[in-house]
Amino acid sequence: MSGTSEGPTPVADLDRSAVTERDVELAARTGRTDQVDPGTQFTNPDDPRIVPAYRSAFSTAPLAMAVVDAEGAVVSANDTLGTLLGTDPAALAGRAAADLVDLASDAGTWHAYGEVLRGHQPRLRCTRRLKRADGHALWAQVTLAPLDGGAPGLLLSVADISARRELQARLRHLQMHDPVTRLPNRALFFERLTSVLEEDDGYAGGGTGRIGLCYLDLDGFKAVNDTLGHRVGDRLLAAVAERLTRCAEEAGRGRAGVPLVARLGGDEFALLVEDSTGTDQLAELAESVLTALAAPFELSDRRLSVTASVGVVERHTAGTTPTALMQAADTTLYWAKADGRARWTLFDPERNAHRMTRQALAATLRPAIDRGEFALEYQPLVGMEDGRVRGVEALVRWNHPEFGVLTPNRFISLAEEDGSIVPLGRWILRTACRQARRWQLAHPEERPIFVSVNVAVRQVWDSDLVADVAKTLEETGLPPHLLQLELTESAVMGSAGRPLQALQALSDMGVHIAIDDFGTGYSNLAYLSRLPVSVLKLDGAFVRGFQYDGRGAEREAAPAGSASPADEVIVEAMVQLAHRLGLTVTAECVETSDQARRLRRIGCDTGQGWLYSRPVAPDRISALLGSAAAEAAAGQAAAGNP
Repeated sequence: MSGTSEGPTPVADLDRSAVTERDVELAARTGRTDQVDPGTQFTNPDDPRIVPAYRSAFSTAPLAMAVVDAEGAVVSANDTLGTLLGTDPAALAGRAAADLVDLASDAGTWHAYGEVLRGHQPRLRCTRRLKRADGHALWAQVTLAPLDGGAPGLLLSVADISARRELQARLRHLQMHDPVTRLPNRALFFERLTSVLEEDDGYAGGGTGRIGLCYLDLDGFKAVNDTLGHRVGDRLLAAVAERLTRCAEEAGRGRAGVPLVARLGGDEFALLVEDSTGTDQLAELAESVLTALAAPFELSDRRLSVTASVGVVERHTAGTTPTALMQAADTTLYWAKADGRARWTLFDPERNAHRMTRQALAATLRPAIDRGEFALEYQPLVGMEDGRVRGVEALVRWNHPEFGVLTPNRFISLAEEDGSIVPLGRWILRTACRQARRWQLAHPEERPIFVSVNVAVRQVWDSDLVADVAKTLEETGLPPHLLQLELTESAVMGSAGRPLQALQALSDMGVHIAIDDFGTGYSNLAYLSRLPVSVLKLDGAFVRGFQYDGRGAEREAAPAGSASPADEVIVEAMVQLAHRLGLTVTAECVETSDQARRLRRIGCDTGQGWLYSRPVAPDRISALLGSAAAEAAAGQAAAGNP
């Protein structure tokens, strides 16, 4: 940039600093050599000294430039622009600048270009992918701005940014791909998923408007990492990724596209199917994945086998969000694992609704105790010999404001899982004992009835059950022998350590311990002689088998699979064994008079079931006790007793 092509370089110019790219651009735009040499001022654009300096700066500048007239045609282009585009710069004169740098490829850029030509917008800057004359492509940053100083026309500059774009692409690839498996990572997967779901023209573009997802993780992969190390685990993940990729490629043959395979983290993978054709396509893909992973993996000197659980979701893209789709997939994957692993499970809206209901119940269970949403109903336990009420079992009900009255099977397991069974159990115990004491005081002429309360094993572990019972009995005034605590057979038979000590302490206190649903769990009869148990409650499955009467009379009416002549023999043996051990026996689910007659004949002590009464409110039990007392008094008067 020293001197011009028309003569030797002036001596004064030899001491000037090197001209920067910005200096050259400013000189070309303004037509003033003061942008090139701060020591010289030119005020007249027509000064003959300007043109040589301008032409020299323009022609030798390292930045590709062209002057464009008000109509958008190229007036002149420098050598750098010709080299960049692979053509003679003289051949560019007269060509439309918009065609030269592809400004008409999108409406927004084309509009902005027109605004700059008309002087309504000061500058246009955009990125374009240009093609050279030899067919090679390059990425360029295009800038178009008016010439300063009142000169007509615009200056077009084009900077090659291909190297920068390539570096950005490499960095993005590293950022968006998993280094272990080289699959798309979680970020790229969600970017693609979001893009698919945000497209509104699925049908217009010939797509199905549906999307499918196979979400899987490896069963027992943690054991591989823990025993063989993370290096072996990483190699296994890479091998799994290769097989999943082959499955996706096979699934994509003859279809619109290949499913996207991504590693979402850990041992979790996803196969995203765009424009899916239905659940059959996803089921086929899931089956191929399980089959592909079933073959052992040969990793150097190691032979490893692995299985996977797969959650499958397929639905319309309309109305679906990435969050909702992934929640459904995660839930379905959990079902696949809960159902036994090494399988695929399809998303079931009804099953999901049940799960959501459980979650809603779990979230409101503890506050419901404080809000007083629980109530107790009582089912009588009746003596088989005289038909009189001997006791009642307290059964909790949840008066839920949204779901109505809920029975224990809907929420007790949730209470055991989150620990709220402890405060709920205390409330049940206090309420039942207080009610039993009221009945005792209201009917002094009657033999007091006991109240039976169900107890979960977690109540023994997470609280001081013995102290809770002692405090409750003291506060309510209920005698200990009028309280019976029921535990399931599996809980009692497996008792050891603290639970066994608690049961023994309660028994020593005078509280009766009953084994609920006896005959369905461990049935380890040797435990009965060592446990502080006083009552066996036979599971209702045995009583239902009494539909068979030995003569075949009721076989036709018995439900399929319920009638069993062996049940009566088994029950009789259990009753005799219990009596030999000093235990009493209660039969559950007594529904017919014939069942009651048979149970009475084989010596069963008490019965409980709809034959006698459904669970009822406390006042119904009071009425039942009152009528029993009246019947007893009438019987004594008829016999001449005072």
